[in-house]
Amino acid sequence: MLKQIGTQKQHFNVLPQQIQLLKLFHLTTLELQQRIQEELNDNPLLEEDVNEEDKLSAEASKDEVQEYQDEEEYAYDDIPDYKLEHNNYLAEDNSQRPFAEQLDFRKTLKEQIAVNLKNEKEKIIAQFLIDSLTEEGLLEQDASAIADDISFQNHIVIEADEVDRIRLKLQQIEPYGMGCRTIKEFLIFQLKRMQPSVSVKNGISLLSEHFQDLSHRNMEKIAAKIQITENELRKVIHLIGTLKMKPFTELQSSVAAPQIIPDFIITENGDKLEITLYRQRSSTLFINQSLTKMLEKEKKADKATVTYLKGKMSSAQWFVDAIKQRETTMMKIMTEILRFQSEFFKEGDIRLLKPMILKNIAEKIGMDISTVSRITCNKYADTPFGTILLKSLFSEGVENEQGEMISNRVIQTAIEEVVKAEDKHAPYTDQQLVSILSGKGFDIARRTVSKYREHLQIPIAQRRAAWR
Repeated sequence: MLKQIGTQKQHFNVLPQQIQLLKLFHLTTLELQQRIQEELNDNPLLEEDVNEEDKLSAEASKDEVQEYQDEEEYAYDDIPDYKLEHNNYLAEDNSQRPFAEQLDFRKTLKEQIAVNLKNEKEKIIAQFLIDSLTEEGLLEQDASAIADDISFQNHIVIEADEVDRIRLKLQQIEPYGMGCRTIKEFLIFQLKRMQPSVSVKNGISLLSEHFQDLSHRNMEKIAAKIQITENELRKVIHLIGTLKMKPFTELQSSVAAPQIIPDFIITENGDKLEITLYRQRSSTLFINQSLTKMLEKEKKADKATVTYLKGKMSSAQWFVDAIKQRETTMMKIMTEILRFQSEFFKEGDIRLLKPMILKNIAEKIGMDISTVSRITCNKYADTPFGTILLKSLFSEGVENEQGEMISNRVIQTAIEEVVKAEDKHAPYTDQQLVSILSGKGFDIARRTVSKYREHLQIPIAQRRAAWR
């Protein structure tokens, strides 16, 4: 028996152009520059008014050796038309970010250990171990669990002792210590690589037998358990203090940081603050009118050529309009942020930062929260007091004694200042921090102080204590 059932559904369609527009909102200044260059290379109707700075750069590049000078290579290409047309609306997401190359320690490890391994089975284990490392170079998984995972994925039988054997080989490859399971194991590993001495021997013994007491700075307890002098104990602790805490920490800090180019420039003009874009690109882009007029006059032109040029003209017009919309939206959002945080931007004092969430800005300008999020994500503003990340301006609020909402960033800064000024021989506990903050007008619970302290990566009072 046939039946008819009526149902209601809500369905939301996003046009390809809208997807592309949202992608443009998310781009930084450097990424937008590359995106515009890609569009200029792909669309013959889209051109850019090159300024003097760009002209000098272009002239300098002419002196370099140019490839593909053969006219035939310019005249023909074998990229299908359908792919070009498709990319006018949904470009392939394979753009390269113009940032400094980051050091990939996993790739380096794989290249080095492959030379020291005998067979394919060992290489499979080594590659799996390297891929299982944390960003700090530690291996948190158990050898048995790793052996099971490798066996299941590669349909071979792997024993836990084989995994441990390869792990020990991995530790001997630069950067040394990769594959240690804990910070304790890595510290002992470093001591074992040093020249033998009394301090090294005592350091290994101290870490092996009293690591928990050492991490909690229970020096009196350690001194009572081990048979060394107070002076020697000081030497051992100083030696341990010179060691790296994690295999990859030092290398990460030495990698060149990506270049930051601000998206907004905020300047002072008397008592007022003014906002400008770092570079306004919409005013430099235009459509080639000569080709457009030729298209209008040429009535007997090839149909395929006419269709192609019409598609490119439509694509160019959309791209110019999208850049304009991006810049208008950016200025609208940044203007509202500046108005909301006017006191902070005038003084540059973090204590003047007000609680602000994406919803506050979205409601004021009548836009969606996701749009505000995309515009402020990975964007920087150059201010009179330095370059700031826009996302850092957004924070939740906590009510003070006067009933006013205070940004949690302000409270975190207050905690940092109190901890920095404390007596290192008698640091404040979280409960004492609650009392001190209460005197400053911040009435918050102890668990909130603990949460902010951990977020700031400040250790507990016992670990901050300086042993006499």
